[in-house]
Amino acid sequence: MGVISLRAVSKSYPSADARLEVLRGVDLEIDAGEFVAAIGPSGSGKSTLLNLIGGLDHPDSGTIRIDGLDLGGRDDRTLAAIRNKKLGFVFQSFHLIPVLTAAENVAWPLVLKGMERRSRAARATELLERVGLAGHLHRTPGRLSGGQRQRVAIARALACRPKIILADEPTGNLDAVTAAGIMELFASLNREEGVTFVVSTHDPMVVSHAGRRLQLTEGTLRDTSRERPLHEDLPHV
Repeated sequence: MGVISLRAVSKSYPSADARLEVLRGVDLEIDAGEFVAAIGPSGSGKSTLLNLIGGLDHPDSGTIRIDGLDLGGRDDRTLAAIRNKKLGFVFQSFHLIPVLTAAENVAWPLVLKGMERRSRAARATELLERVGLAGHLHRTPGRLSGGQRQRVAIARALACRPKIILADEPTGNLDAVTAAGIMELFASLNREEGVTFVVSTHDPMVVSHAGRRLQLTEGTLRDTSRERPLHEDLPHV
């Protein structure tokens, strides 16, 4: 069994006329240390897939296991504990706390974990240095560029040493140069520390870093890694 395992997972949402089926009986296995890109047009279910894997949403049917733990039937408190221990999240819109400094944002998951103050401050400093923000520890998000905010979000995602990072359109709000730097950082973490990445994206540059591509179309998922050249799979946006 992979570090991420989905069996017959379906998810729908209410719409004006009927329920909208976003995922239909999806099966998926992702091994530890893989770098996976989920691609597909807007509305194809990429974000839904990541939210289900991360326990932020619940499937209508099917089974989801993270590092051997079945997410089914867990209450919100237990799911939050699993996320804090095993998962890191990177979002397109960063989701930083505006009144906290960069270091405080990075340390926040460690507060929730119960780590004492000195240790979490040291960990936050270490991670911000790792992502190239050693001189920005005490700046709030409003005093950082988009690329710097995304690096803070990545450092925060790494705070609890997760096995898995889920990144939803992580380069969507970044210029090309900054986006390339972010992806080089992801690739380094994947290669050197064995962190498993699942990234949803429209960006061919992001997909070029992935060892595996998953195409989402009309609620179904297909592994397209060996089917055709990259540019044929990506939608034009």
